[in-house]
Amino acid sequence: MYFKFTFCPIILLLWASLSFAQNVNVVIHGAASIAKTDDNFVCVTLDWWPAEKCDYNQCPWGKAGILNLDLRYGALINAIKAFNPLRIKVGGSLQDNVVYKVGEVSSCPNFMKREDGLFGFSQGCLSMERWDQLNRFFNHTGVKLTFGLNALFGRNESQTEKGLWIGDWQPQNTRDFMQYTISKGYNVDSYEFGNQLSGSGMGAKVDAKQYGKDVIVLKNLVKELYAHPETQPKVLGPGGFYEEKWFNTFLEVSGRGIVDGLTHHIYNLGPGDDPNMMNKILDPSYLNQVSQTYKGVSDVVNKYRPQLGAWVTESGGALNGGSKDVSRTFADGFWYLDQMGMASTYDQKVFCRQALIGGNYGLLNATTFVPNPDYYGALL
Repeated sequence: MYFKFTFCPIILLLWASLSFAQNVNVVIHGAASIAKTDDNFVCVTLDWWPAEKCDYNQCPWGKAGILNLDLRYGALINAIKAFNPLRIKVGGSLQDNVVYKVGEVSSCPNFMKREDGLFGFSQGCLSMERWDQLNRFFNHTGVKLTFGLNALFGRNESQTEKGLWIGDWQPQNTRDFMQYTISKGYNVDSYEFGNQLSGSGMGAKVDAKQYGKDVIVLKNLVKELYAHPETQPKVLGPGGFYEEKWFNTFLEVSGRGIVDGLTHHIYNLGPGDDPNMMNKILDPSYLNQVSQTYKGVSDVVNKYRPQLGAWVTESGGALNGGSKDVSRTFADGFWYLDQMGMASTYDQKVFCRQALIGGNYGLLNATTFVPNPDYYGALL
């Protein structure tokens, strides 16, 4: 038997862990590469969800959200340091509902359950005191940081089309936030503009042409505030589910050289309460179906050629916090390692796992910080 591996260490480790009824020979042709990943390909997310986030009659987030995670735990610090360095993306469903308490923003509300709010929550706030704490933590652990920005600030929901947000993005709060970040000397590797606003959206959506115009505003803001190209954070987008027409339109409007990396999300296992979850994870033909998404994104990248290529900036397998019976188990590694291998094969530069901690798909236990099996898959 002859196999050509492009993600050799991880796939071979998984393959070697299986028991075979017969002997086989494996020949790896390593003379030529078919794709190249970023040096920090392995990435994890930290999410905004408060403890009140519940799905499927369970509330698995606890105090794992960005605003209430205890950053002093040695186990958490060591888990991140082991990657030397680990790329972390701060963001998630509620990021377009977060204001930054700086400049003209004086009040700083907590996320509260609200039936008519985005994803069932009111507006929340990142204080600069908490931002200071987070950056001390990031500096101490050597994190390479991607920060997800609020791309709905200043817009209003359409009165005629549910979920569609209209109007120009207002950058002032982001400007004040970036100026504070720069004044403190905090290192941000990249800014991602919005979360799951592309195509049909998740909870909210923005028209592709409008998004394209707004991301130009963001790019110009970054260029203005970060004067030195070598310290200038990259601009990423759209950070949502791939829809060919929407992606093409936004890139046509924004033009080349605006978005440095094209970002998208993958949740190919469906809802976390699916009783057939284990069968999906163990079925190669099912897992292979998502290759069409990777191919579509790769085709768009080849057409518009963003400098950093394509990134998967959120992928947790199962939606809405993951599966309580599967996502934290060894079996989930068959999905996770397969996805990282497939992503790298399709020249995706970065793969961010949802999440480092929180929900059922966290790499670390949300209360004890003990690593779940997929943490070791990521580390290996």
